[in-house]
Amino acid sequence: MIKFHSPLYALLFIPLLIFFLRVVIFKRSFFPAVRFPFFYPIKNLSRGTSLPFAFYIKIFAIIFVIIALMRPQKVNEFVDVITEGVDIILTIDTSGSMQAMDFKPKNRLEVAKDVIENFINGRKGDRIGLVVFAARAVTLCPLTIDYQILTRFLGEIHTGMLPDGTAIGDALGVSINRIKEGKAKSKVIILITDGVNNTGEVSPLTAAEIAKESRIKVYTIGVGTNGVAPIYVRDPYTGHKKIAYMKVEIDEKLLKKIAKITGGKYFRATDSEALKKIFKTIDSLEKTKMKVKYYYNYKELFYIPLLISIFLILLGVVIEEIISRRLP
Repeated sequence: MIKFHSPLYALLFIPLLIFFLRVVIFKRSFFPAVRFPFFYPIKNLSRGTSLPFAFYIKIFAIIFVIIALMRPQKVNEFVDVITEGVDIILTIDTSGSMQAMDFKPKNRLEVAKDVIENFINGRKGDRIGLVVFAARAVTLCPLTIDYQILTRFLGEIHTGMLPDGTAIGDALGVSINRIKEGKAKSKVIILITDGVNNTGEVSPLTAAEIAKESRIKVYTIGVGTNGVAPIYVRDPYTGHKKIAYMKVEIDEKLLKKIAKITGGKYFRATDSEALKKIFKTIDSLEKTKMKVKYYYNYKELFYIPLLISIFLILLGVVIEEIISRRLP
């Protein structure tokens, strides 16, 4: 962005420039000592018709001097964002049941990944991490503000990456360990699952109490339609995939308790649109407060029009000299 530091101040120099250019450069007086009216008929001779070109060059030189006096500057704007920050761990179930196709046209896990990616891209200044779990839980990506790396790890999540099962307590334990030492004022775990805790070393309610002591909120999301859901299975005889139906079992009572203990909320998502609305709700509940400071870096550019002006003045003088030598 180009700005002029002294746009009006330069106007004061215009009379001085006119005087300087007329007396010093053009070497003419404002009031000639003697006038010869009878010389007017010869004013259109070759010398008179050649000099205006040099005169116009000097006019442009004056314009560029005025621009230089206006001090053009290149301005770079820097924004310093001061944020209170929210640390968020996204804890995602990757058990086999997350392949259920009740969130058409994709399965539960793929739809959840799409919604989570939009959620990540909508955050600013927050540290976000990824924990995945099935029969055991692992940290896929620690807390980071590099959302590009985060979404790359998110894209790599798939069912079967861990032994099958649903260890909700272990998943919360790993998530708490990843977030509890952070300095953010708000700490949040978003737990996404479609099953019932059936394995693991840590009790889910014990993990919830630990989260409460560490001032960590847990938002729990149960994904899946009520009743039964279609799922692709491989036929043991033909090896081909076929559709089977599985009973949807979500321990809503447990998920509600975890949310209540930690001060979070429980949500039920029965389709992709419901899941999107849930993440929008969480996004609004856990907004980051930001203060913005602006800094400006100025680079002076006055020397550019000044150099152009000097060049034009010299060019005009040279043209006048050449013309004056050629003419008798």
